[in-house]
Amino acid sequence: MKAKRIYSVTVENRSGVLSGVSGLFARRCFNIDSLTVGETDTPDISSMTIVSSGDERTLEQIEKQLNKKLDIIKVKTFNENQCVSRELMLMKVKYNKTNRNEIMEICEVMKADIVDMSLHYMMIQVCDTPERVQLLINMFKSISIVEIARTGTLSLSKCVENDG
Repeated sequence: MKAKRIYSVTVENRSGVLSGVSGLFARRCFNIDSLTVGETDTPDISSMTIVSSGDERTLEQIEKQLNKKLDIIKVKTFNENQCVSRELMLMKVKYNKTNRNEIMEICEVMKADIVDMSLHYMMIQVCDTPERVQLLINMFKSISIVEIARTGTLSLSKCVENDG
C-alpha cells in the first residue's frame, strides 16, 4: 500500500547539498512528490521539506539514507496528520464578462486573493493545504488557466506543550 511521508530535513547551507539529496533520491529510484528549500533563522543552516510516497519499506529506507548524508544535521519524519502543511500558488487565468463573477466567487469561497489584473487576465494567489490548492486548480480547469507556479509543500510538526 502506498503511503505519503513528509521529511523535514535540517541541512548545512552550502553549495551541493541540494544536489546531493536529490541525487540520493535519483540513484535509489525514490520519487519526490514535492521539495522546498529555504534558509532558516540561522544563515548557515537550511530547511528542506521533502514529500515522498511509496510502500512502508521504501519510506523507511529514504529516512535511513537521508540520515547517512554528512551535510544533513537532522531528519524528522511525520505523516500528514502530525503536521501543518501549506503550499503557495500563483495562477494566471484568462477571464471575460461571462466568467468574471464566477472567478471572483470561487476565490471568495476558497479564500484565494486576486493579486493582479489586466483587461483580460487575473492573477490569483492562494496559501492553503496542498489538497485545497489542487482543488482550486480543478475548479478553474473549466476556465482558461494560462499559467501556474507552485512552491511545493512546507510543513512543521504540530504545536505541543513540550516543544522546546
